[in-house]
Amino acid sequence: MAREKYRFNTPAGRVFDVFNVALMIAVAVVALVPFVYVLAGSFATEAELATRSFFLWPETFSLRAYESIFTSPAFVRAMITTIAVTAVGTLVQLMLTATMAYPLSKANLPGGRIILSLIVFTMVFSGGMIPTFLVVKDLGLLNNYWALILPMAINPFSLIIIKNFFQQLPGELEESAKIDGANELQTLWSIILPLSKPVLATFALFYAVGIWNDFMSPLLYLNDSSMWTLQMFLRQVTVATDLSVVEQDPTQLPPAQGIKFAVIIVATLPIVLFYPFLQRHFAKGMLIGSVKG
Repeated sequence: MAREKYRFNTPAGRVFDVFNVALMIAVAVVALVPFVYVLAGSFATEAELATRSFFLWPETFSLRAYESIFTSPAFVRAMITTIAVTAVGTLVQLMLTATMAYPLSKANLPGGRIILSLIVFTMVFSGGMIPTFLVVKDLGLLNNYWALILPMAINPFSLIIIKNFFQQLPGELEESAKIDGANELQTLWSIILPLSKPVLATFALFYAVGIWNDFMSPLLYLNDSSMWTLQMFLRQVTVATDLSVVEQDPTQLPPAQGIKFAVIIVATLPIVLFYPFLQRHFAKGMLIGSVKG
């Protein structure tokens, strides 16, 4: 142990550490600078955006862009729609994934190997966009929010990871639950899921980010502009030239470039703020202290 500590405390080791720190700082700067620029631009005036090609701090702060989007009925409607679809979709996807992963984690499940092989097959081959669209259409889900949730309700990769997690849980826990009279659903709800918070929190974040940032599904399945999600609204704002999509009085239109930056910030910030609430589950051990003796 002392020898390893001495080895990494050599001049070459210190140079290596300095190089790693410098590289990580450079990567962080490259990732953060565009976001900071968009954030600064959302608070800048239209004149400053037109005259300064790049800046990280506006000379004059203005809330005009944010006032405009938050008073826009289209934006508020898109925001509420996205929050609702993300919340319901994440819950549905986690529920379906967990309830399918639990029986597949049992070695004695009849046909379990065949079912798992079919799941793995879908990770390599898929029907594609057009067959999926035809299936959604035949199910009558066009212009329906369920079209944004059900086609991707179970992710094969997530299912396999959660199944493997369930397999690592001690079998004695389920046996104790069965002795107490619990059925399979009660065991899953009362024993398995509480012990699976780290993996469930991780994939809840993945599912939520995927639904929140999903642009293709609303584009394909929602033809009514009043049902648009935030990503569709963002797309219309960023490509619009007259900003009529914000449903504002033409004589009171906000700064064109500023409102685009403001919508990008508002569309990104909720997911960024959501992460810290789940971060503590990422570092937890698999089953520290769950089984004693």
